[in-house]
Amino acid sequence: MARATASNQTRLRAAPRRLNLRGLSPYAFLVPAIVYIAFTMLYPVYENIRMSLHSVTIRTFLSDNQPWVGLDNFRTIFNDEEFWHATRLSLTFTVGSIFFQFTIGFALALLFSQSFPGNYLMRAMMLLGWLIPTVLSGTIFRWVLDGDYGVLNYALTSLGLINDDRYWLIDSSTALWGTILANVWVGIPFNMLLLLAGLQGISVTLYEASATDGASAWQRFLTITMPLMRPVALSVLLLGLIYTFKVFDLIYIMTAGGPVNATTVLPIYAYDLTFVSFKFGTGAASAVIMLVALLVVATGYVWYTQREEEAS
Repeated sequence: MARATASNQTRLRAAPRRLNLRGLSPYAFLVPAIVYIAFTMLYPVYENIRMSLHSVTIRTFLSDNQPWVGLDNFRTIFNDEEFWHATRLSLTFTVGSIFFQFTIGFALALLFSQSFPGNYLMRAMMLLGWLIPTVLSGTIFRWVLDGDYGVLNYALTSLGLINDDRYWLIDSSTALWGTILANVWVGIPFNMLLLLAGLQGISVTLYEASATDGASAWQRFLTITMPLMRPVALSVLLLGLIYTFKVFDLIYIMTAGGPVNATTVLPIYAYDLTFVSFKFGTGAASAVIMLVALLVVATGYVWYTQREEEAS
C-alpha cells in the first residue's frame, strides 16, 4: 500500500508538468515561422539600422572597425539636394501610378462584375501584365518607348499626332512619365482583382431594392457601391502605396535612374549610394528613412480603420 500511495503521489506531481507541455505544444509549430521571419526579415532590418549609425565604407565593410557616427549619416542625407530631388520624383511616381492604377482598375472591376460573353477569358488575359516578371515588363516598355523603333512612335506618327520620332526615355521631361506608364500597366490587374473581389461581396439584393425604389445606376453607384467599397479601396490604396514607393527593378531596367537623374527615385538613390559610391552607411540611412515613412503611413491606416470600426 505504501508503494502504491507513493506511486500515485509521483504521478500527481508529474501531471501538471505534462499538462504544461501539452499546453505549449501548439506553439511549437510556430517556431519554424518565427525562425524564418527572424533570419529573413528582422535580422536584415536590424543590420540595416546598425549600419546607418556607423561609418561603413568599402574599406570597413568586412572589418570590425566601423566607427560609430550616430545620426551623422541621416544629417548627410537630409543636407543632400539629390535626396530631396529623389523624394520629389518618388512622390510624383507614386501618386501618378496609384491614381491611374486605381481608377482604371476600378473601372475594369465594374466591367467584369457584370455578366457578358467572354468575361472570364478577358479577365484571365488581363492578368498577363501582372504575371509577367517585372524585368520583362520593363524590357517590353523600353522597346515600346524606343525612339527609333518604338511602337508608340509608330502609332502616334500613323495617327498624325507627331511628325518625327520622340526619344521618350532619353528626354528628361518625359522619362519619368514613361516609367509611370509601365508601372500603371503592371499594377492595373492587381487593383482590378482586389476591387472585383470587393464588388462581388456586395449583396445583389441591395441593388435590386434600390432599383425598385427608382434609383438610377449612377445613384446606386454613389449610395451603395462607393460606401461599401471604402474599406477595400483603402486597403488597395495602402498596398499600392507601399509597393509603388519602393519600385526599383522596373525603373532600373528602363532608365537606370537617367537621363540626368530624371528618374532617380529614392530606391535608385539608395542603390547608387550603396553599390555605386560604396557609401554603405548613408545608403542604409536612406533605406531606413523609406522604411520609417512607410511605417508611418501603415500605422496611420491601422489607426483610421480601428477608429472606423469603433464608430460603427
